[in-house]
Amino acid sequence: MEVFWRRGFEGASLNDLTGAMGINPPSLYAAFGDKEHLFLEAVERYLKKRDDECPYEDAPTAQEAIEKLLTYVATEFTRPCNPRGCLMVMAATTSSASSARLQSALAQHRAASRTCLKARIDRGLAEGELPRGTDTGALADFYHSIVAGMSLQARDGASRKSLMAIAKTAMHAWPDRIEGPVKRVKQRPHAQRDSSRAGHSASSSPEIAHVSK
Repeated sequence: MEVFWRRGFEGASLNDLTGAMGINPPSLYAAFGDKEHLFLEAVERYLKKRDDECPYEDAPTAQEAIEKLLTYVATEFTRPCNPRGCLMVMAATTSSASSARLQSALAQHRAASRTCLKARIDRGLAEGELPRGTDTGALADFYHSIVAGMSLQARDGASRKSLMAIAKTAMHAWPDRIEGPVKRVKQRPHAQRDSSRAGHSASSSPEIAHVSK
């Protein structure tokens, strides 16, 4: 898994893979069939690891769930013991010459990840955490793209602090729920004074008129 994670699908040679696994090429083919099947096995293992370590859907609110996910990836993508970035993002950028079968499998995994993200946001909308009419699909696409961008930043050497800052900034885009009726604008102090002056003048005018008589 780590060889593909570090080098991508096309960059991982047969020698790299057999060396990491401690087997010879015939044994690799006997066990997995070919490099593509081995890669898909690695992807499945990677996704299970991520899901086990960060079950973000279990957070109390949708906002907390997304924040939990972004915080996790900022940490995971910069962990010293791991290759930098996300294996799935690496797969998308280093498997352009692979078969249609592999491309389709990777696209299905990305779609499933996005669907899971949208489902958690949909639940937040249903529970009243978001304004009515919130485009949950667009919101899911936005945060899905943020994760991909953080992966590329990590590959380019971005620090954990930098990725955490990106996560924090991304959360500012979370829609605020509007509660209750729109509040009336309070009358400005000088307007209140003007109003009281007008009232005072009106009430005192009879006295002035009386004196003038």
